[in-house]
Amino acid sequence: MRLAGKTALVTGAAKRVGRGIALMLAEAGAQVIAHVNSSSGDEVALAIRESGEQAAIVRGDLSRTEETLRVAQEARALAREGKIDILVNNAALFGPSPLASTSLSEWRRMLRVNLTAPFIFALTLGREMRAAGGGKIIQLGDWSGQRPVPGYLPYCVSKGGAHALTLALAKALAPRVQVNEVVLGPVLLPEDYDEQDTRVLLRQVPLGRVGNVAEVARTVRFLVEG
Repeated sequence: MRLAGKTALVTGAAKRVGRGIALMLAEAGAQVIAHVNSSSGDEVALAIRESGEQAAIVRGDLSRTEETLRVAQEARALAREGKIDILVNNAALFGPSPLASTSLSEWRRMLRVNLTAPFIFALTLGREMRAAGGGKIIQLGDWSGQRPVPGYLPYCVSKGGAHALTLALAKALAPRVQVNEVVLGPVLLPEDYDEQDTRVLLRQVPLGRVGNVAEVARTVRFLVEG
């Protein structure tokens, strides 16, 4: 229970990787505030409470700046000590965006969720962490942010920007606040992937397999406990 007494805000915590991270941090003793958007959040909140830890849900559309700011404020208000000790920027939009059909509105929404929202959370909560004497910020990255793939231009650019944001924040908030990025390769494949798509993808992965949620969650836990 090395995170006992700490409060963690996990964005996009209702399912997939975000859910796994939220549960892992709860198992380590943290109070978890789970951000959700379209999902109810009831299932992840129940799972956290079954582990014996407190859980709270905050809802907001991170493509809207005012809602992102509100989520940060509500999370702080729900925290046991009135402050967030751990921020996990996990929420992200993903989807194909061929250059021939990508729209400006799609570009803006992707960057607002995947890049601007993490910046807003880090700016508001990171400043408070530094003033309080310490904290941990984890960014969930993607290998396509450093090695773009065709057909996903807005997503790749947003993740490339998030990678640069991590490096800049690590310097800006040092030494009191530690900022790290967990750069993911394939973990949970898109639902529309067929066998051929999967074979092509795995040929690019040195391990020859996709990762799993537990591996990602354990890595995040390692970084925030250190």
